[in-house]
Amino acid sequence: MYEENIKNKVLSGLFWKVMENGGTQGIQFLVSILLARLLTPAESGEVMLIMIFITIGNVFVQSGFNTSLIQKQKVDEEDYSSAFYISAGIAAALYLILFFSAPAIASFYGQPLFRPVLRTLAVTLFFGAVTSVQSAAIARTMEFRKLCIASIFAALGSGVIGVTMAFLGYGVWALAMQQFFYSFFLMAVLSVLVKWRPRLLFSVEKARELFSYGWKILCSGLIDTVFTNVYGLVIGKVYNSAMMGQYSRGNQFPSLIANNLGAAIQSVMLPAFSAFQDDRERVKGMVRRSIVTSSYLVFPMMAGLMAVAEPMVKLLLTDQYLPCVPMLRLLCIAYATWPLHVANLQAINALGRSEIFLKLEIIKKAVSVVALIISIPLGIYTMVALRAVTDFICTFINAHPNKKLLNYSFYEQWKDVMPSLIISAVMGLFVYGVQYLIEGTLLTLVVQILVGVVVYAGLSWLFRLEAFLYLCKTAGIGKES
Repeated sequence: MYEENIKNKVLSGLFWKVMENGGTQGIQFLVSILLARLLTPAESGEVMLIMIFITIGNVFVQSGFNTSLIQKQKVDEEDYSSAFYISAGIAAALYLILFFSAPAIASFYGQPLFRPVLRTLAVTLFFGAVTSVQSAAIARTMEFRKLCIASIFAALGSGVIGVTMAFLGYGVWALAMQQFFYSFFLMAVLSVLVKWRPRLLFSVEKARELFSYGWKILCSGLIDTVFTNVYGLVIGKVYNSAMMGQYSRGNQFPSLIANNLGAAIQSVMLPAFSAFQDDRERVKGMVRRSIVTSSYLVFPMMAGLMAVAEPMVKLLLTDQYLPCVPMLRLLCIAYATWPLHVANLQAINALGRSEIFLKLEIIKKAVSVVALIISIPLGIYTMVALRAVTDFICTFINAHPNKKLLNYSFYEQWKDVMPSLIISAVMGLFVYGVQYLIEGTLLTLVVQILVGVVVYAGLSWLFRLEAFLYLCKTAGIGKES
């Protein structure tokens, strides 16, 4: 009964996380398309560059204690309140740092507008301190429907504000206010839906216990976030805001897909893996199912996105963003491996081995830094290409500890996902070939999508792919054999 209850919660959680991420990012995607048409690549690049500093700050505020609250087997009000007050204190310290360093950052990038915009967006760190604990409370009970409602409301509300301001000619401030109000609305709606409230409780012992696990996750998250965003920092400095805008748009499409499924898996699988952390065989089975199923979904999306990149950018973003097409295709290769990264790392976290998690981040980023340094003089496209190469190499690094922890090696993992990879590549070739047979951007894109769906579904059925049969069974279509 208990295992059946966990299974139901996991399926429900995955459904609501996919709905949340799909709905939220779908709305934000449409909003970003409208903003891209109303703003120049340089204006988009300026705000995306500023958001890198806010994103890094949010790692300090949210990463460590949030994960500790989810992973810990038993928590009480002292745990929640202690985590909140520490996060709020960190947010206050970071706000002061960003407030006083804003002039120097603006001078470094030669953008005077950075100063007021960065100081305004830094306020969202306080919102993040609240939502991090709210999200942990939701994850522990797997009531992801509440997060779905709050996220979609926040995306809609902030999107309306951003597009309206852009239409009225506010430029950079339009995109900045969209980011600001998304964080504010998310916190506000969750405050209504989630029962937790901070209390006048603080335990040094509880804080120390949470920190003993969380600091490693914090460091890992910081290393990962800094490095993920260092490409934007380098592009903004070495090149210009316009090229940063091109990179941001090229990254937007594949990251939308990867973050949607990856975040859903990450949010739901950590508490699910943690519930069975004493049963390694069970965890291995769950990790394998997660990798096989998510790869089956992500691989064809990335292959298809590579194939339709040019007509899609022309149609949605206009010709001024065509320089982002090669970057988009290269980043599809990089993001395709995310299901393997996420499942392996969440398994390690769930088993309480955060020290291994931290070591992996250090090793991966050392490899990636070398690649980045080598690529800077060779141009932006080489820089992005080497990122795709290093992301592939990192799948082996992330999988290595689970050979010992779960008896699930990287060889087994790649063997499990290879059927999906092969038929995705075949599908991608069919889709790419369509553009040489049909004229007209919109018609080409529509036919490419239809061909991709038919070819992938047909090959999945023909070769009886495990993930295809599993999804059919889960959806109540046929039986898994």
